[in-house]
Amino acid sequence: MKKMILLTALFLSSVVGTAQAEEDQLGVTLDLTYASRWLSRGRQVWGDSGGFFETIDLDLWSTGFGLAVRHRSATGSGWVNKQRFDYTLYYGGTILDDHGDNFLTSGACSTKFKVSWTYKNWYDNPRDYANVQAWIFSFSWPKILNMGSLVPYYVATYDYPAGSGYKAPSMRDYAGWVHRFGLGYDLELPELPTPLHLTSDIAFTDGFRRGVDHDWSHAIFGISTKIGITDNLSFVPGIYQQITMDKSVNPNKDVTYCILSMKHKF
Repeated sequence: MKKMILLTALFLSSVVGTAQAEEDQLGVTLDLTYASRWLSRGRQVWGDSGGFFETIDLDLWSTGFGLAVRHRSATGSGWVNKQRFDYTLYYGGTILDDHGDNFLTSGACSTKFKVSWTYKNWYDNPRDYANVQAWIFSFSWPKILNMGSLVPYYVATYDYPAGSGYKAPSMRDYAGWVHRFGLGYDLELPELPTPLHLTSDIAFTDGFRRGVDHDWSHAIFGISTKIGITDNLSFVPGIYQQITMDKSVNPNKDVTYCILSMKHKF
């Protein structure tokens, strides 16, 4: 944890100098989310229990850098030792966006990306028993299909133990990739003030968690929207369907669940 705090301090100091010359303000978003099921990498983490996620997200003066702290807890009993904090550092932006006449730089290959690192702290367990680190690489191409708001995306996640000498055998083998390939589409309806955001993706699990197959594991279909309540407060409801193709990821097969979020920006 001390190393993480030092890394965070160095990270902040590196961007403060850049931010001093900027007129942009520090952005703060508070997020309270309820999920009727929590599916992580296709797996139901808390069985049939739902969860609450409380998040503070800091946008560091529109530099592309940010950090977030999230707390996760189950709505049902019996999961006390599965509560955790996530500490995340991230950077995002856009590349290959309207800077030339050839195919790569004309804008057709405009790429939005986000790279994040997360330290997952199960605080009711010894540090050398459960804690995990994760890298997430997200990419989307909003113009490549030239079909309005139909946007392909790709997300790669790599999890691995936070340290050596783990006491739990399952955590010593807790390392591997999950690759998600998907499409997003904004459906505008005259009856609604904001579009319905439709998503569909399929995941390939590659060595993530002990006993999980290397195979196409699950697909998720979702529909959500954003409802503005005030200028800074919004409500984001969504409903999702996971179709499980590999029982080693989720023996409960198909799962329908909802995610409801309240977001306040300062």
